[in-house]
Amino acid sequence: MSDLWSQSAGALSMLVRSRSVSAVEIAQSALERLDAVNPAINAVVEEMPDEALAAARAVDDQLARGDAPGPLSGVPVTVKMNVDQVGHPTTNGLRIQRELVANQDSPVVSNLRRAGAVIIGRTNTPAFSLRWFTRNALHGHTRNPRNPSLTPGGSSGGAAAAVTAGIGAIGHGTDIGGSIRYPAYACGIHGLRPTLGRIPAVNFTAADRHIGAQLMAVSGPIARSMADLRLAFRAMAAQDLDDPWWTPVPLDYCQGSKRAAMTVAPEGLAVAPEVEAALRDAAARLRDSGWTVEERTCPPLREPAHLQAILWLAEFRRGDARVIQQEDDADARFVYRQMASLCPDYSVSAVLDALQARVAFARQWARFLAEYPILLCPVSAELPFPDLLDVESPESFRRVIEAQLFQVAIPLMGLPALTVSTGMVGPVPVGVQLVGGRFNEELLLQAGEAIEHGGAPPSPIDPVPA
Repeated sequence: MSDLWSQSAGALSMLVRSRSVSAVEIAQSALERLDAVNPAINAVVEEMPDEALAAARAVDDQLARGDAPGPLSGVPVTVKMNVDQVGHPTTNGLRIQRELVANQDSPVVSNLRRAGAVIIGRTNTPAFSLRWFTRNALHGHTRNPRNPSLTPGGSSGGAAAAVTAGIGAIGHGTDIGGSIRYPAYACGIHGLRPTLGRIPAVNFTAADRHIGAQLMAVSGPIARSMADLRLAFRAMAAQDLDDPWWTPVPLDYCQGSKRAAMTVAPEGLAVAPEVEAALRDAAARLRDSGWTVEERTCPPLREPAHLQAILWLAEFRRGDARVIQQEDDADARFVYRQMASLCPDYSVSAVLDALQARVAFARQWARFLAEYPILLCPVSAELPFPDLLDVESPESFRRVIEAQLFQVAIPLMGLPALTVSTGMVGPVPVGVQLVGGRFNEELLLQAGEAIEHGGAPPSPIDPVPA
């Protein structure tokens, strides 16, 4: 096997565009790596070698004709099982959707293809993409390549595990409550949740989502370096009018000076000493790169997290609760019951009140991020959880969701956020989260690069045996 699978997306694209290496050679290397390591982690649950090689040949043919190459020419990527891709079922981890085959690509998939990316497989997600852990009754259990006793995160746990293990240079993920940011954290890599309206996405295999998901759910990239995150983000953010939330803000928009606030433990959140140490280390890295970092209390999180849950669960309670019973996935049933107990009121009035209250919180956060363009804060109050902790008991579930306060609250305001992996605590990854103002992804990535420069866990890696 060649070592092309281990190269960055940027390096691979340059090799292909200079015609130093063919896209087919890169695809073959990526597919061989998939075959070698995926059985240990079950990150990719639908492989597509024939399609991948055909797409790679098309890239090589395009270059031979002298056509302009895309920014991801020949780069192997994975796509999450909850997004439409022509000819493949959008299972979302569900047995009842195993025959739900897409006849049209989601815009996020179309944009990857147009950029020259080669899709080598589809990655696992928990049933309904509902957890920070990745197991379902259809596709099975995804393992963390760095430490199989830990969750790989969720719901994009398959994407993060694949990228960490060298199965593709970039993974597509989705995030409504941390599903990009947390898997990146748990696997020791990086993940970008973009602003609402940045990356177009829609599934034509289903009805349009309700207002909560429309306001909070986004697609975004997971990668092993900030440079690859930026490359993937720019490719995925191309215009597509099938998503009316897409907003034509320039990708180089960068608002604010190198000034950051750091919030460690807001509103009584109990933060692990290792997490606090990672934050203070990241603050020192930023200062070394010319940033000003001040410790400040950020705007409210607990009430936004509660409102987020109301809006998120309203969609399930309106129709999908019956589907949860129909699917009969034990994990999903348990998690849904726990989440529903946290939001007993799901009336029309509760939803309207949540939407009304959302505006005031968005205003507070906009003002705060105008003064401090970057917020440095925890990804989670704890180090990555023991795998499947959330379904051990109601008490364990409450422990999990309490630790994820920043994960759940930030999407209510439609803000972008970035997970930066910073190191290891023994065999356990650790990192930090950066939050920015709307459409300020470029400044987030610049801050992420400054932190990354101080060191990050090595990747890709061979999966640690269970």
